[in-house]
Amino acid sequence: MESSDVELDLLRSVQAVLRELSAQAPAQQSNQGMWRWSLHKKVERDPGRSPALVRILLKELEKAESEDLRHVIIPLLHTLMYVLTKATGISEELYRRTYAFCTRLLTLPTPYCTVALEYAVQLKTETAVPGTLYQRTVIAEQNLMSDLYPYQERVLLFVDPELVSPSVCSALLLEIQAAQEQQTPEACMRHVVSHTLQAALGDTCQAGTLHRKLQASPRSALERYFHAVVAAVEQMAGEPSPSRAGHVERLEEVYGSLLGPAAAARGRCGGDSLADRPPSIPLPSPHITFHLWADEEQLWKELVLFLRPRSQMRLSADLEALDLQGLPQGRELARVSVLSTDSGIERDLPPGADEPPAPGSPEMERAGLQRKGGIKKRAWPPDLLLPGGWDGAPGLHRRTGGPAGDGDLLPGVSRLHTARVLVLGDDRMLGRLAQAYHSLRKRETQKFCLTPRLSLQFYYIRVLAPEGPSASGQPELGELAAFLGRADPWYESIVNTLCPAIHKLAAMPLSLDTSQNVDPFILDVITYYVRMGTQPIYFQIYTVKIFFSDLSQDPAEDVFLTELKVKIQDCKLPKDGLSPKKRGVAETPGAELTICYQKALLSRRAREVTVSLRATGLVLKAIPGSDAEGPTHLPPSPAPVRDHTCLNVSVTEVIKSCNLAGRSFSTVTNTFRTVDLRIQSQDQRLLTLSLDKDNRRTFRDVVRFEVAPCPEPSARAHKSKTLWLSSPRPKETEVTTAKARPLLMPINTFSGIVQ
Repeated sequence: MESSDVELDLLRSVQAVLRELSAQAPAQQSNQGMWRWSLHKKVERDPGRSPALVRILLKELEKAESEDLRHVIIPLLHTLMYVLTKATGISEELYRRTYAFCTRLLTLPTPYCTVALEYAVQLKTETAVPGTLYQRTVIAEQNLMSDLYPYQERVLLFVDPELVSPSVCSALLLEIQAAQEQQTPEACMRHVVSHTLQAALGDTCQAGTLHRKLQASPRSALERYFHAVVAAVEQMAGEPSPSRAGHVERLEEVYGSLLGPAAAARGRCGGDSLADRPPSIPLPSPHITFHLWADEEQLWKELVLFLRPRSQMRLSADLEALDLQGLPQGRELARVSVLSTDSGIERDLPPGADEPPAPGSPEMERAGLQRKGGIKKRAWPPDLLLPGGWDGAPGLHRRTGGPAGDGDLLPGVSRLHTARVLVLGDDRMLGRLAQAYHSLRKRETQKFCLTPRLSLQFYYIRVLAPEGPSASGQPELGELAAFLGRADPWYESIVNTLCPAIHKLAAMPLSLDTSQNVDPFILDVITYYVRMGTQPIYFQIYTVKIFFSDLSQDPAEDVFLTELKVKIQDCKLPKDGLSPKKRGVAETPGAELTICYQKALLSRRAREVTVSLRATGLVLKAIPGSDAEGPTHLPPSPAPVRDHTCLNVSVTEVIKSCNLAGRSFSTVTNTFRTVDLRIQSQDQRLLTLSLDKDNRRTFRDVVRFEVAPCPEPSARAHKSKTLWLSSPRPKETEVTTAKARPLLMPINTFSGIVQ
């Protein structure tokens, strides 16, 4: 195909993606997500198209900038960066144009400036040291051990078998296993060496000869070449002003030692012919572990087991204080007491008391013990840690999103591991995930901390039951996914369209022939989502305290993320009967409720409201609805979601009317917004509470409950003591200096909230 035909074909595909972002008709939306996937597949099958696609995407981005078409900027920018991560042969001029475009976006509001800043940092390094993005991505995702780049990532895919059909679980598991069988450590190291050399040397690299040489190399030689390439890239990328010429010179030495001086000299005269070029270098999908959701403690256990394996940071020694009850045999860790029985004075310590768990390590020998009040505190090895304000490689690893994680970093501790928790299901699964996240944060206030050393990021793909008789009568279970789609159109186009595709995959007959090369669409979209979805949207977790009619039963506490639904139970009548007056009350539908709530105002002024009414039910929704639902919901705002979190309460009130025919009752729905509320049943009617639309999370025989934003478990009100020296006997006065922060659960999208 001629160059003009190639560019015309790519231009048509890019324009199809742009039309998709503006499509309103369902017919136009039926193939959403496929255009982006097919566009990337075109350059993956023919890497020579990458420079042409980069030029087309840059031109469309500059056009969108000049015409102020902001809704296409972030999708096109993600598409461009995904191509640049995989591509080789991109000129320095194209890199600089892309970098200049990102710097111009820094003048725009969030999320445009946030995404642009992240990519500008990556592009600055990639321009001087080509191949850095690809190399770091593969090393981290495939957990290849490297002293110069020790970052590791893991995708934990959780599926609740009670919410997702076994056929869907089997189809996803088979697709993941089929892809990972070809991603051996040796194959990934060959990809890194080949891609880095081709990205730096360009047309002078004999790709075909290099491919055959790497295929024939034994494991020991392959590891030597791999570490040499990683050292060349990381050392150059770590310099204040990296030199592209110096980087090329260093890789030419590796290239010459790999192919031999004669072959390397021939390569400088020209690369391979078209017929001799090997297949394109793939970007392996991340290492994904598949888990069937069992209980809320499973998330914490999997995070512990992720930090334990062959770690160069001696994390196992630091995890000794973790309580791993419930793990299989052979995986438990010994707990270490940290209570000192000596005086706490250094000279009184017995010989060897300051020695670390692993003697002989120079890093651990320099790590002393700090003492205060007779309590031993384990010191962090200073030489194994990076600067406290730095969270890893620029632009590749980011701090766990949100206010909940920023203040929990231990001094001098960098996050070298990233756990990407991907859940499939509906709102019920997200409710259970919120339970697990709350339990995890609460456990960390009592046990040794995990998340200060672990970047924890959440991803969500809606998988609803297929439409049919079994799904009739079910409540709307995709409200949070619909909100994410309204907030981020690229999420709507890429992720929300996966639900029907997953069911189609599950309906296909299983193919046992692994020799066929089939494009794994579902896995490719999941990979694209976890790599490019770095902008979180924060959701307030709400806590509910429940009081029962049985006074001997202790109050229960739970959390919910999306919805709390209240129904009125049948009245329990006493055995001795009722007076006519009481019998009339019992015949009235609903229950008499007293509702005390704090009204949600944009000014954030406290305004308490107390009302008494008869109602047949209530629904408390924590997820804002669409703009079409009326003025009940807060108006759009460029501020983050956490700035306007509130509960939208719908009360079905009973209206009694008397006429000549007797008494009659009708219902009307009243809505209001609140920050917290307390509800008490005033008569003998009991309440049934259902959390997050989940039948397994139902509480019966409730007489009163309280709902409020869930505080961060690790946040405590700090108190200061002031001594009044003028008094003959000093007295202490406690002053609260800080308020507990709310617990927010971040769910990653491509853009965050786009206004």
